[in-house]
Amino acid sequence: MRNKFDAQLVRLNDMLIEMGALVEKSISLATGALEKQDTALARQAIAFDEEIDQMEKEIEALCLKLLLQQQPVATDLRVVSSALKMITDMERIGDQAADISEITLMMTGSPYVKLEHIPQMAEATARMVTQSIDAFVNKDLKLARSVIKSDDLVDELFIAVRKDWAQHVRDGSIDEERAADLLMIAKYFERIGDHAANIAEWVIFSITGKHAKE
Repeated sequence: MRNKFDAQLVRLNDMLIEMGALVEKSISLATGALEKQDTALARQAIAFDEEIDQMEKEIEALCLKLLLQQQPVATDLRVVSSALKMITDMERIGDQAADISEITLMMTGSPYVKLEHIPQMAEATARMVTQSIDAFVNKDLKLARSVIKSDDLVDELFIAVRKDWAQHVRDGSIDEERAADLLMIAKYFERIGDHAANIAEWVIFSITGKHAKE
């Protein structure tokens, strides 16, 4: 019975890695579409959201199977319950990557605008997602805490974006509608960072039994 449970936990880890890779890819596609104003990449990012949603359902089904059939306790129970929480955050990240691409499609054909700080936000949030999943699989408390700390950088970049676009509107180098679109994109990246930090917090709970905010 224990061998079967251990095999299912390995399968759970593999599926989480796969879902994390899909999420990271969706962020990459959304960022590339934004930077290049590429409608094909934007549509790919939007399509990835459906794959991420499907992965969430499959992992949720496995977790519920583990809970009902194996009735795990202590550390094993925390691992499974944490995975259920983590996939919710990953699914929302997929939604937000798709939202970024939807805005990119709406901006197609508009004059090019230099994306100050936004590419840095994209890179930082994608790295946070990858590292949070790695921390779960490898039970790495240090890496999980590093992910949470990285969210401060993303927040700082969002503040910088907000200041930049406010200044550009004041000096007339960008219209208010375009500034609002780009600020919304930056906000979605900021939210992706929050979700990645949430994942890391659940990693810490799965290992220690205490939530990072306690």
